Amino acid sequence: MTMPATRLDDPSGFHHTAVMLGETMDLLAVNRGGLFVDMTVGAAGHSAAILERSPRATLLAFDRDPSAVGVARERLAHFGDRATVTHASFSEVGAWLDAHGVGAVDGLLADLGVSSPQLEDAGRGMSFRFEGPLDMRMDPTSGETALELIQSMDQDDLADAIYRFGEEHRSRRVARCVKQAADAGELRSTLDLRRAVVRAVGPRRVGGVDPATRTFQALRILVNHEMDELATLLALAERVVKPGGRAVVISFHSLEDRLVKRAFASAAAWERLTKKPVIPGDQELDDNPRSRSAKLRAAQRTGADRALGDDEIAVERSEEEVP
Repeated sequence: MTMPATRLDDPSGFHHTAVMLGETMDLLAVNRGGLFVDMTVGAAGHSAAILERSPRATLLAFDRDPSAVGVARERLAHFGDRATVTHASFSEVGAWLDAHGVGAVDGLLADLGVSSPQLEDAGRGMSFRFEGPLDMRMDPTSGETALELIQSMDQDDLADAIYRFGEEHRSRRVARCVKQAADAGELRSTLDLRRAVVRAVGPRRVGGVDPATRTFQALRILVNHEMDELATLLALAERVVKPGGRAVVISFHSLEDRLVKRAFASAAAWERLTKKPVIPGDQELDDNPRSRSAKLRAAQRTGADRALGDDEIAVERSEEEVP
């Protein structure tokens, strides 16, 4: 099922369009009700849809961005005690669930995309479309900024990170130009960083992609420990989603998607509901061009005591007959 894209706005300017909303609700099977966890509440588009679609659903929602937490609490307030919104990163959610006696949930959702408010707020330093400080933190209250990280890393380590997380094949030249700019005191803003990258790789766009895109992605992933956080999330999902429960993860670049695919495909705990990733339809792409790189994967928790299929039973019986 494809639902119209839902855009949530408020006077503060915090807005975000929930990606693949209908597909997410169907794959989470929210109509059955139960307890759901939204690991990336953002502007609460997916969270609100869960609670609206099923009056028997309750929700625990988390986000590492304190601005998003404030907006989500306001937007979900009319659901009363059916919704709880907490400021926490993926790596902190497990401890929160344990502390509150939450042992199992019916569904878990994570939309890994950077939100429109984060990209459009120049003060967050996420985008080279606006001049702002080299920050890039999802949670501006903790951790090193992108500039502090660049200054603390040596050139080789920086090049390795840009190659690994940005898949930038000219990472050595990029790292050299970025470090030269930092050492000369010429690296203060997002536009300074873009200029340093352009000096390394040239101004030509490849396939419509700005030459600084891969470097910005790499630094954002590095600043926010995104791959480590995602690995923690996937391990948590296996631990807390009950047998028969479901997990849905929406990723926006190949590194994330590969990690999700591997977790759902290789773990005996999961039965894949999506053999191939679900992608936005034409109408959604028209309504929300930023959804173009989204890939959704879903899986159902089997549990250690899942029923064996006929082939597995045959194998077990043959093994029992061996003296």
